[in-house]
Amino acid sequence: AVRAILEEDPPLIDTPFLEEKIPVLLYTAAVSSFEVLRYLVEYSRSSLDLFDADRRNVLHYAVLSGDAVRCDYLILRCGMDPLSADRNLLTPYEEIWNMQTDEGLQNTLSLFPKEIALTLSITAKSAKEVCQTMEKYVGCPYPDMIHNPIRRGFFPDPSIVRVGDDYYMVNSSFIFFPCIPVSHSVDLVHWKIIGYAITDPACAGLDHLEGGRGYWAPDISYDKGTFYITATYRLNDDSTTYRRQIVVSSKDPAGPYSAPSFIEEDGIDPSIFHEDGRHYMLLNRGARIFELSEDCKKQISEATLLYYGHQKHAPEGAHLLKKDGYYYLFQAEGGTGIGHRISVSRSTKLFGVYEPCPYNPIMRQHDPEAAIQRCGHGKPVCTPQGDWYIVYLCGRMLDKKYSILGRETAIDPITWTADGWPIVNKLKGPSALQPAPALKMGLPVRKEDEPFTPIDPLEWVTPRTPAPDGVRYQNSAFVLRSSSVPMERKEAKNILLTRQIAFSLTALAGIRIPVLNDGCEVGLTAYYDENTWCNLAIYVKDHKTHAAIREHIGLSTDEHNTQVLDIESGNLFLSMEVKGLWRRFSIRKRLDSSPVYQAVADNVYYLCDEGISMGKRFTGAMMGVYGYSETEPFTYQLYSFKISKKGDK
Repeated sequence: AVRAILEEDPPLIDTPFLEEKIPVLLYTAAVSSFEVLRYLVEYSRSSLDLFDADRRNVLHYAVLSGDAVRCDYLILRCGMDPLSADRNLLTPYEEIWNMQTDEGLQNTLSLFPKEIALTLSITAKSAKEVCQTMEKYVGCPYPDMIHNPIRRGFFPDPSIVRVGDDYYMVNSSFIFFPCIPVSHSVDLVHWKIIGYAITDPACAGLDHLEGGRGYWAPDISYDKGTFYITATYRLNDDSTTYRRQIVVSSKDPAGPYSAPSFIEEDGIDPSIFHEDGRHYMLLNRGARIFELSEDCKKQISEATLLYYGHQKHAPEGAHLLKKDGYYYLFQAEGGTGIGHRISVSRSTKLFGVYEPCPYNPIMRQHDPEAAIQRCGHGKPVCTPQGDWYIVYLCGRMLDKKYSILGRETAIDPITWTADGWPIVNKLKGPSALQPAPALKMGLPVRKEDEPFTPIDPLEWVTPRTPAPDGVRYQNSAFVLRSSSVPMERKEAKNILLTRQIAFSLTALAGIRIPVLNDGCEVGLTAYYDENTWCNLAIYVKDHKTHAAIREHIGLSTDEHNTQVLDIESGNLFLSMEVKGLWRRFSIRKRLDSSPVYQAVADNVYYLCDEGISMGKRFTGAMMGVYGYSETEPFTYQLYSFKISKKGDK
């Protein structure tokens, strides 16, 4: 019957189906017989490059049938990938794994149109058979897979080094203090901040800088017992010198590190290459190289261009690797937006000439509709077992427009071709799901972190340096002094922040406040920079306590949902429920009580790089607490802060 219809009117196959406008082929893969699906694949005008509105393909729908035969056909005969991700990073492999329980089956079916779910006969038992087909192709049980990105939220510009069995990573911090987080891992996936490159406020040099300036694109390296961190110190555009390079060093990766030494060579994205007791710094544009002194604190030669780059557009983030007689030069290109990429070239001599890789770019997101975008700025690392990986930055967009979480860190495997070139993830672009590196290291595969995270002082930062005694951590709580400057000015102090790590979550802050006077304010903030933030504000005016939502966008502040509260002092629980660009703020006197205040900010589009055009915008959404007083300062405490991730990948 299907054949008769399509022989009479072949274009009918292109007509979207159901209210959700699903391509007929996708619907057929879920609900029709295998014979019909096979006919449409092999004889109709339909193609296999079709997606629904959430970027699900034919294999996502075929999984719903519970038919291992059709899934096997689509994978082995049609080349569909069980690890292809939809807009929410759901892969067919994860989809069928979740459907092996009755609860997971219902949760997965709820993602698809009701008309499809109502006609399906899949059971948890038949899902197991399909899952076995998937595992056979993937070669790894689903519980032993890991998701990208591995560092969620504002963790851009990763650089990595291995020392023994331990891995260390640094990321850009811009104007946030302490500066340049140093993280540690043993399995390349689970990371914990162990220290910072700059922890002395007197050395930070942040207070006069606009948002988005500060410390850019750091690199960490190791040589003969010493860790070196270098970064670009980016100043405001109000002087002739606005880019300087800093170098700090320490015997302990957690620090403390030496005071910054400055190198006055213009450029961005420095990295240090050590060889036979000599040390070299690389900088853009392209990849320029010059020699450093024995302690890496001084430039001792002129800069020489090694290679400009493969794409010839915005070459930066250069890293050198020596392997098998070649110097491999990894470079980021294309700018840090859509089209970002990694290319590589090589030479048998350090100073070249460098030959470009015939497989360039070795990492790029080729699908403009995919969930993970702007992939580049990578640095390779080798495990003790001889397996290679690369960490790189990426970004995920809400509504295909807003990178609320900022640039994040991802990881993918490197393989080496027969002619000695490195390629990343078989040139397929960024992975959403891949076997955990721990498998090849002989380590147990760790599961996801606990959904609630207690206060860890190393996960908290302030915009610029805090006031003396303005932020103290004692007895497992933060003691904070209010700022005398409002948040829309860069001189504001003591705003305490941590990264937003998921698109959907609930943050719950336990604070203890004193009796507030007129002109005093304390609250919960969703913060990007001094130009863009959204606050749940508790303030006193005319001797009455008020609560309101304040949204600051550019040069204007809007207050709404203002309400008088019966609150004077003591413990309060402030919560922020996050769903994409939507925020619901609440105030409770006790955890188990109803809210005494609740209000919504329904479109915080401005908390991201793309939100407004004002200054440098390279960071990501943060969340935390603040206090402000027009007159006498006051002290309050943040004694608990928990984040619950809800269904976010």
